[in-house]
Amino acid sequence: MKKGKLLVFSAPSGSGKTTIVRYLLEHPELNLAFSVSAATRDARDGEIHGEHYHFISLEEFKKHIKSEDFVEWEEVYRDNFYGTLKSEVERIWAEGKNVIFDIDVAGGLRIKKKFPEETLAVFVKPPSIDELKIRLKKRSTESDDKINMRIAKASVELATAPQFDTIIKNYDLDTAKKEAYELVKNFVSGD
Repeated sequence: MKKGKLLVFSAPSGSGKTTIVRYLLEHPELNLAFSVSAATRDARDGEIHGEHYHFISLEEFKKHIKSEDFVEWEEVYRDNFYGTLKSEVERIWAEGKNVIFDIDVAGGLRIKKKFPEETLAVFVKPPSIDELKIRLKKRSTESDDKINMRIAKASVELATAPQFDTIIKNYDLDTAKKEAYELVKNFVSGD
């Protein structure tokens, strides 16, 4: 099977990576397909199994770990696992497409380490921790405790930014989208 490219977008929650990834998927000339991660958490309102995540039980997730079915996985919070199934990447490559990930920082770096030549790892940097907190509160999807956990984790994640191939500073979303488009276009067209 011919391997396509892997485009990793990682950032702390609320940095804009999901919005940027959705924007890139709207451009057929980039030949992208979204890698749907597996997660043990419950679906949020509006999330669809198989489209946003593969929502699976903790027990099922642990069976996949034991069988080495993941390209990468992580226990992001206690008993809250996320991961990328090998079958998901293989499915997209079999379609002749490039894989785009909207993924946690640790998972993104694991993919880059496993596939160094095929991967462009992009870190999306928010303007500040304060702005991140404002964005997370505006979502109204999580409790204050969850938001505070994400903010605490964001400080650690921001320290990993230099390990990525490139950093997009998301001070202005339209500028960040254009920058992401050019990076991806250049990477997927260069063999």
